[in-house]
Amino acid sequence: MTHEYEYLDLHGDRVAYRDVGTGDALLLIHGMAGSSATWDAIMAPLSRRHRVIAPDLPGHGDSDKPRGDYSLGAFAAFLRDLLDELDVRSVTVVGQSLGGGIAMQFTYQHPDRCERLVLIGSGGLGRDVNWMLRLLAAPGAELVLPVIAPGPVLRAGEKVRSWASSAGIRSPRADQTWRAYSSLADGDTRRAFLRTLRSVVDHRGQAVSALNRLYLNAELPTQLIWGDKDNIIPVDHGIAAHKAIPGSRLEVLPGIGHYPHAEAPDEVVRILDDFLATAPARARRLS
Repeated sequence: MTHEYEYLDLHGDRVAYRDVGTGDALLLIHGMAGSSATWDAIMAPLSRRHRVIAPDLPGHGDSDKPRGDYSLGAFAAFLRDLLDELDVRSVTVVGQSLGGGIAMQFTYQHPDRCERLVLIGSGGLGRDVNWMLRLLAAPGAELVLPVIAPGPVLRAGEKVRSWASSAGIRSPRADQTWRAYSSLADGDTRRAFLRTLRSVVDHRGQAVSALNRLYLNAELPTQLIWGDKDNIIPVDHGIAAHKAIPGSRLEVLPGIGHYPHAEAPDEVVRILDDFLATAPARARRLS
């Protein structure tokens, strides 16, 4: 199910976001080269009991793509300001891939706004990352990216997707990868992608790690969800984080890749429902 975008102006830039349901707020943060559409399969069931807020991050999706700061800290500040505009005081933060790194940064910068933390195939927990991202972070990638997603290839790909859909062939993992790939056909998106990528990855792998700061979230209820076939960020990172965060929960989904929320949405919703029902919100527990 696709939910309609809403828009607001934030510091002179247009922000696209989805905001559905009522109740305790969940903030869903997508990954690199993604958008709020990555959450389509779980937004409706989650919105039956919660208010679900899913923005397109700056430089992504239908939000503006300014020439600016695309660091984790800048994204965290953006989310704080967005929540202020929406008059939302505290949230359970859910982040996938890059969104997981942003989610952790948000909890460090604004602990009073965070009730719980959910990390899905999260970045920022170790050096390992897919070789393609390391290659694209290298100098000169801006000269290669324009030819990676040319118009004829995109048109052919869309025809194949249309045929597969009409034939009942569906691969959520491939669909998520295609969405990210095809977004790079736009010049402003490519430039924002490179700024974002190079803020967290270099030729050696992930350059930003939260492992030495996980103790700061010792009192924050934390759920980790990983696919054991994740070929972007290995499940070992989730296992290590689980050991480093006292009281955290870890669910490893067999046969699932980097997008559990799209590949196994029913299972992810079940995990989230259980976590939200049984893990007391930190803000309330401390009040």
